[in-house]
Amino acid sequence: MTAQSKSMPPKVWLGIALCGVVLAVLPFLLGMHGQSWVRTVNFALLYVMLSLGLNIVVGFAGLLDLGYIAFYAVGAYVWAMLASPHFGLHLPFWAILPAGLVLAAFFGAVLGAPTLKLRGDYLAIVTLGFGEIVRIFMNNLDAPINITNGPQGINRVDPFSVAGFSFGRSEQILGFRITGPEKYYYLLLLMTILIVIVCARLQNSRIGRAWEAVREDEIAAKAMGINTRNIKLLAFSMGATFGGLAGAMFASMQGFVSPESFSLTESILVLCMVVLGGMGNIPGVILGALLLSIFPEVLRAVVVPLQQAAFGEVVLDPDGIRMLIFGFALVLVMIFRPAGLWPSAVRRRELGRDAGGGA
Repeated sequence: MTAQSKSMPPKVWLGIALCGVVLAVLPFLLGMHGQSWVRTVNFALLYVMLSLGLNIVVGFAGLLDLGYIAFYAVGAYVWAMLASPHFGLHLPFWAILPAGLVLAAFFGAVLGAPTLKLRGDYLAIVTLGFGEIVRIFMNNLDAPINITNGPQGINRVDPFSVAGFSFGRSEQILGFRITGPEKYYYLLLLMTILIVIVCARLQNSRIGRAWEAVREDEIAAKAMGINTRNIKLLAFSMGATFGGLAGAMFASMQGFVSPESFSLTESILVLCMVVLGGMGNIPGVILGALLLSIFPEVLRAVVVPLQQAAFGEVVLDPDGIRMLIFGFALVLVMIFRPAGLWPSAVRRRELGRDAGGGA
């Protein structure tokens, strides 16, 4: 590789600098219209983290996982149980985060081990069952020993804190008042950037190429000497790790966790983000996550005032309109852009070749 190919054009650096400035001032601009929009962006970043983790399993390795939200729940409950009055423990983040990530990775391997020989619909059904088992366990582990506090959930969860600097309260920094959601925005943005870097490095590594080989043809990959068992387990564990990290941040930011937050609907939503954006393409997955997480709030802010101005009351519920538009958009995307809104080059070539062969 030559030095010219390694160096990026000035336009690229300018674009990166502009994006950095926009991301740096975004919470203050949104804060002018209310902290609810900052919280919306924070949840969008959580969904980006979840989508990037699921993209490793679905997009890179080609393993359909409908129970991915279970790892989100594991990370959230580990933080809630180790940093709340529930057990009287208030451990620091550097002790809780590794525990949550390791436990989520372990459950990822537990899910992957019995599904090594399953593909397609059968794998989807098994992973769906795993996600529901975790949710039901969280809902019922309040007797005879109260571990998860059952359907009531765990409240008064400690916020993320570093050396006495709490991300859960507002304070003055260099003469500027920074709220808790704005602090969490920068924390989540930093973690999202780290996950993007890790995913990009994995995709361009030998492991990423092995995942792609398993996705394309597992038998051929095995014939070429790839240990498909270890590669698939690694995909489940890596994806689960990012899900556990997002769950831990969710618990610290919300201050409350309950089984209702980890339903099958959430798993399907995250999967839709990956499929809509473009499986296997990191920028596409980020785009899909941002669209499906922010669009409902924008729609709610626009539809309700319009209906009140036109009819004097809310005739159609915003959630119903959202699902209608969401379903219609998915149908259009699957017809006109089956590879997603921003597909990877490999995925685009595959679908183009299949369409040409079918013709």
